Amino acid sequence: MEITGTVDAVLQVKGNAVWSVSPDATVFEAIELMAQKNVGALLVVDADKTLGIISERDYTRRIALEGRNSRQVRVREITTGRVVAVAPDTGIDECLALMTHHRIRHLPVLQGDNIVGIVSIGDLVNWLISAQKIAINQLTDYISGQYPG
Repeated sequence: MEITGTVDAVLQVKGNAVWSVSPDATVFEAIELMAQKNVGALLVVDADKTLGIISERDYTRRIALEGRNSRQVRVREITTGRVVAVAPDTGIDECLALMTHHRIRHLPVLQGDNIVGIVSIGDLVNWLISAQKIAINQLTDYISGQYPG
């Protein structure tokens, strides 16, 4: 099945709010912000430069499992520095392939050097489900003779 749509279309539906945290913030502050904003990851930004990304997974593996204190550890100590990003015109299928290949759940969306949004694997799955429902409804209408075309 060919997956249609671009990241820009997903952002138009879900919104383009991007939450970030300073590398000097504590991990506790980062996790607290994720909970407040109901997101699973934050960009780590310093002086308008993206340094990395911190996720719930980073917290679980680098704080909780190691018995470290999230109120004492700084975000910079556990940040995933290599950020895989996409452009707004990137296709959904390419995004899913990148996420699978790199084993990541969040993709920042960049227009040049500017962050214009972030998409999660959940955002893309929701997009796919919606696209499939539309296709099924159109096929059902076509088969039943109700399709306007």
